Amino acid sequence: MTSPDSTVDFHLTRVFDAPRALVFKTMTETEHLQKWWGPQGCAIEVIRHEPQAGGVFHYCMRFGPGVEMYGRFDYREIAPPERLVFVNGFADAEGNRIHYAMSPTWPLEVLNTVTLSEDAGKTTLTLVSTPLDAGAVEIETFKSGHASMQQGFGGMYDVYAQYLASVRAAQA
Repeated sequence: MTSPDSTVDFHLTRVFDAPRALVFKTMTETEHLQKWWGPQGCAIEVIRHEPQAGGVFHYCMRFGPGVEMYGRFDYREIAPPERLVFVNGFADAEGNRIHYAMSPTWPLEVLNTVTLSEDAGKTTLTLVSTPLDAGAVEIETFKSGHASMQQGFGGMYDVYAQYLASVRAAQA
């Protein structure tokens, strides 16, 4: 269940200088996703990626020698080119959900809804995230993490915007 308290939800909006179909493609195809997903400064290894409803995206984020974290998406909905819905969270090397050791009260699972709309060749991404099946402590941890999430997603989407520009340049 999600919380009925809308202050719990994390919201982010970004505009990308690319048509919606290209944005959707580069957000769902493995060869693109592995080049931009994750915090700035990390390399992504895709362990498993099944971009379909019921599919999984299991990955390893490498921040340097011996510094790695795993994550996992469970795709709930993929509706090209306008909507992605997935549950994400931290995972172990086998893909099992785990609590993040650095923040053990972080919600185990977070529901993410990404909506893409296009206007004049630019795509607006709207992300809404909310903890699933979270207790009061997990909800408060999530709410207190909004500023950090803004920085983390913001940095990742900065990298994505640069990647998207390189894809567009290669197509020109």
